[in-house]
Amino acid sequence: MATFRELLQAAKGRVRETDPAGAEALLAEGHLLLDVREPDEYEQGAIPGSIHIPRGNLESGIENRVTDRDQPIVVMCAGGVRSAFAADTLGQLGYTDVVSMDGGFNRWKDEGRSWSAPRTLAPDQRNRYQRHLSLPEVGEEGQLKLLDAKVLLLGAGGLGSPAALYLTAAGVGTIGIIDMDVVDESNLQRQILHNVDRVGDRKVDSAKKTLTALNPDVNVVTYDARLGADNIMEILDGYDVVVDGADNFPSRYLLNDASVKLGIPVVHGSIFRFEGQVTVFDPRNGPTYRDMLPEPPPSEFAPSCAEAGVLGVLPGIVGSIQALEAIKLILGLGEGLSGRLVAFDALDMTFREYRLQKDPNLQVTWENRDLIEITELDGLCMPKVGEPPPG
Repeated sequence: MATFRELLQAAKGRVRETDPAGAEALLAEGHLLLDVREPDEYEQGAIPGSIHIPRGNLESGIENRVTDRDQPIVVMCAGGVRSAFAADTLGQLGYTDVVSMDGGFNRWKDEGRSWSAPRTLAPDQRNRYQRHLSLPEVGEEGQLKLLDAKVLLLGAGGLGSPAALYLTAAGVGTIGIIDMDVVDESNLQRQILHNVDRVGDRKVDSAKKTLTALNPDVNVVTYDARLGADNIMEILDGYDVVVDGADNFPSRYLLNDASVKLGIPVVHGSIFRFEGQVTVFDPRNGPTYRDMLPEPPPSEFAPSCAEAGVLGVLPGIVGSIQALEAIKLILGLGEGLSGRLVAFDALDMTFREYRLQKDPNLQVTWENRDLIEITELDGLCMPKVGEPPPG
């Protein structure tokens, strides 16, 4: 049977090694630095820009973090032992250009090279978000992105309620909510942010009570105001994503124009009776609301949910999908819904997908952002407060 020393020598014989000076030169040439130390070691100091995957999680985690097997990699541990074994494993996994740093982080630091104490999650946060941390596609790096993110919810109603709850539970650090309405008993069939004790309260205040009780990590910013041309640019500025739960066409077109001018993606949702729709309008990279609906329909073709009704659970489904798309945008995960409209029929339990195309003649675009004027769209249909009509 082989001894540990024999196994180490065999691994070192199969991999390339370099010292910290050589590693620094490779990093400057575009090599990726992979830190395979344990979390407690990493928290005490790390090299900026490195990817951290503990040695024990390497086999299960590397393929999701580094998908290109031809990406040049420098592997580092504390002294050069674990990095040699890790580099050998990466070679067996098909990574073609891997180098182990002899001497590891300890020698790097002793030679006076750049390092810093990385930002990490607190122990209570590790416990709260442990199911996220177990996902290699999210991990601690992704959770920190969520905590740094800012999402604005347009409305604290049927769509805003589930979206706000799931975004807050996920640890999105700043949740903005704009709504000028009060909690009504007829809201409670679907607006799960609120309860009977808050009937008559401002919706934004009720929403903040619910969300801060769910997750103290989250800063809930409220805007008890009507969204208009006079305030939309100021409100939207600084947010990473907008979740659209608007209940009227003027607000949707106003939001579109402001988001295009600012380059902020909008996760759009709408519901009507038993049907819902979700898409993402990314003004920098895809079609927008004006591409999908250049002109609003006549008011007689867009009855409100107060007039036509809505199944209470439907906004829970659509709003949850909106929260999912917002999280994917923040983390850069998967294939988003930009350019794709998903329509859900609750009665048939079917999802259908439609492709959305950019209108080459549209003038309200990211490229023309400096020419966009933010104005009110008076005279359009204004449904009663509730969920939005199909759009």
